Amino acid sequence: MKTIKEIKEEFCQTPVKDYALLYEKYGEDARSGVKNLLAQMKKREEALEKERRRIERMKEYEHKYEHLGYLCGIDEVGRGPLAGPVVACGVILPSDCDILYLNDSKKLTPSKREELCQIILEKAVAVGIGVVDSKRIDQINILQATYEAMRQAISRLAVKPQVLLNDAVTIPEVEIPQVPIIKGDGKSVSIAAASIVAKVTRDRMMVEYEKEFPGYGFASNKGYGSGEHILALKKYGPCPIHRRTFIKNFI
Repeated sequence: MKTIKEIKEEFCQTPVKDYALLYEKYGEDARSGVKNLLAQMKKREEALEKERRRIERMKEYEHKYEHLGYLCGIDEVGRGPLAGPVVACGVILPSDCDILYLNDSKKLTPSKREELCQIILEKAVAVGIGVVDSKRIDQINILQATYEAMRQAISRLAVKPQVLLNDAVTIPEVEIPQVPIIKGDGKSVSIAAASIVAKVTRDRMMVEYEKEFPGYGFASNKGYGSGEHILALKKYGPCPIHRRTFIKNFI
């Protein structure tokens, strides 16, 4: 007779779709530990099925436009910080994309974003990233800088998309047909994937900037106007990555 630990390991090595075979195999086992384990596995199976249904609902726009060809989700991060760049990302997912837990990057933990970012980069048909620094933001304003970063991201895709699914905006000077979707990072898997890659990319950049410009807490606040950041700004003054047009009220 297998130990409960061995049975648990057997579940870990079995695809969820085949759990029914194990339920049948161990369903008559009278040990309370086995019964509890089976109950846990059934809850896990139900949670995964619920997540699959949620992801399928997030493919509404993908299904609507997939007959036109490649679809690219577009999103950005970093419009609000006092320091650092604005980063945009374009992601073309395969039509049979099976990545679970895609969502608005703000609703995910840092570790989950990192995990999903790696999966997206491995499975995507193409990924393009655009970065516009603080000096350029000061020159042309944050909205125009955001559009510029998005155009960069589109131009850096290895595959040209036929439709852009954008989070809320319509990007000027782009000939590809666009579909702006309000709160799109929670309604489209493509936009959600773009939001995750953009967020992870920018967060990593800000961690590196902390090493170059210590004292402002960039690794933790990512350039946003936290109390710690504002106090450091008043104490030390701005560093090269601060947006001068954003910090007028603090220095």
